[in-house]
Amino acid sequence: MFHGLVQTDRRAKRTHETICGVSDDDFLRVEANDCPMSSCAAPAGSPCRTSRGRVAAQYHTARFRLVPHLAKALSVPVPPLRKPGSAWAELARPPAAGTVPAGHVRVGYARASTVRQSLDTQADSLRASGVTRIFAEQISTRALARPELDKAVALAREIHASGAAVTIVVHEHKRLGRGIELAALAEQLRAAGIGLEFLTGELQGSHDPSGVVFTVLAALSGMEREYIRDRTLEGHESARARGKSIGGAPVTDEAMLAVALRLRGQEMSLRDIAARLVIATGKKKGQHPSPATVMRMLREHDEKTAAASVVA
Repeated sequence: MFHGLVQTDRRAKRTHETICGVSDDDFLRVEANDCPMSSCAAPAGSPCRTSRGRVAAQYHTARFRLVPHLAKALSVPVPPLRKPGSAWAELARPPAAGTVPAGHVRVGYARASTVRQSLDTQADSLRASGVTRIFAEQISTRALARPELDKAVALAREIHASGAAVTIVVHEHKRLGRGIELAALAEQLRAAGIGLEFLTGELQGSHDPSGVVFTVLAALSGMEREYIRDRTLEGHESARARGKSIGGAPVTDEAMLAVALRLRGQEMSLRDIAARLVIATGKKKGQHPSPATVMRMLREHDEKTAAASVVA
């Protein structure tokens, strides 16, 4: 009887040692492989998932036993970092061996200002540098919210929290932003321990967002926008001085102004006046001008009339 108790205790001890043999960072070793279960098929870098599309509470046995020292483990739990029970989403794959240091993940971001601009050049450049997970969007840097950039930063935060080094890789620093926007983002990434890498441009290379050089160049980038704006305004003023019109073809003329003045004299609203006017030339020929156009036309007329009376 005593012998039987000893054997039972030994089996319990071996079982306990097997379960306790799973270290906190073993989940990274498990996620280094694709899950071979056809019902899961989670790619490397992502946790296992349930049949209902949720993050599983434990990794599938067929997957964690691909790790040699876990071959005899009974179970390997999915860490709280992966939020078991939440909606499953694919995470960044581990980089190919030999492209970056072990434990270093690179997350790509590409952006174009308008939908007419292609993202192909940026995406090709990122893939050529070894980046496999790319977030891309077509949106202006002036937009208050950039969803794909937010997703890239959120993923980078999660990867960094798992203990791996992470860098956000961008084709050029202007794809992230300019001036204050870029400086604010750099400060956000610095606080989160996330690195930045630019593949081309003035900031080409890897940079610590808290570095002096990065901050100075970000400020110069902001000055570039102001310089372009000033040059554009100077060009407009020069063109106006030569009698050239700026922008699209005008939709108002003297005949329209005469009718608008007569209707205003009848105390009609701008909306009603606009509804009775018709554009005579240009691409908008046959359409009604907007109330804002009518208001601007009448205001310019009043300003010219007032200026002429003062001179007289």
